[in-house]
Amino acid sequence: MNVKLLSHTPDAEKLIATAAKLCYSSSDIESLRDGLTEEKIESFLDMLVSIGHESVMEHVSFTFGVEGISRACSHQLVRHRIASYSQKSQRYVNENGFEFITPPAIEEIPEAKAEYDRVIAEITESYEKLANILTEKHTAEFIAQGMDEKTARSKASKMANEDARFILPNACETKIVVTMNVRSLFNFFRHRCCNRAQWEIRAVANEMLRQCMEVAPHIFSHAGPSCVAEGKCPEGKMTCGKINEVKEYFAAMKRNDK
Repeated sequence: MNVKLLSHTPDAEKLIATAAKLCYSSSDIESLRDGLTEEKIESFLDMLVSIGHESVMEHVSFTFGVEGISRACSHQLVRHRIASYSQKSQRYVNENGFEFITPPAIEEIPEAKAEYDRVIAEITESYEKLANILTEKHTAEFIAQGMDEKTARSKASKMANEDARFILPNACETKIVVTMNVRSLFNFFRHRCCNRAQWEIRAVANEMLRQCMEVAPHIFSHAGPSCVAEGKCPEGKMTCGKINEVKEYFAAMKRNDK
């Protein structure tokens, strides 16, 4: 798994402080910006985050590149609707010899790993066979319609990918670029940094949060799973029962980024 913060709104913390100040001031925007020292920004942001004034957080966004995750993980990621996504397409990109993700629980058991690898190998072989069969079929059809062979084969291979991909597993590796505003990130972290989140997307979320803290520590000072962000667990009987350990984990993350 590789998560990289590609870009974010410049002067993110100052922008949020300016937007929030404007709600309570009759001053013009430039005057508000000029009056915001680092100390005032930090103090004001700490107050905003502590009282949950999140609407002003929507003015700032962060863009991440995520590689080496499974389709199972990306399916969970794109369920967060207030975001923008660009993902490697299995329709346009041929997946011959595709990379795949192996869950740690399977990796550590030799018999499970052997069975997993066997099935992946079978799917890989079947995918390639299906893609070749479909490519030949479509190529012949296009040539019969008067298309030259080179163009026909190129178009046919793309059509073949469309249908051959149906056999690909959730384990198939994917790459995705995701952009979220800060308010959406808060929601994402509350759900996906939680111990009860699936292991892979939890790892992605934790790394995204760590990198956010590096560039905007005051914005994300209270971010994390619900037990960190809101001080209590909403899971009821389904709680992981490790609230103190979870709080210490994210407190340590915050300390390391200072």
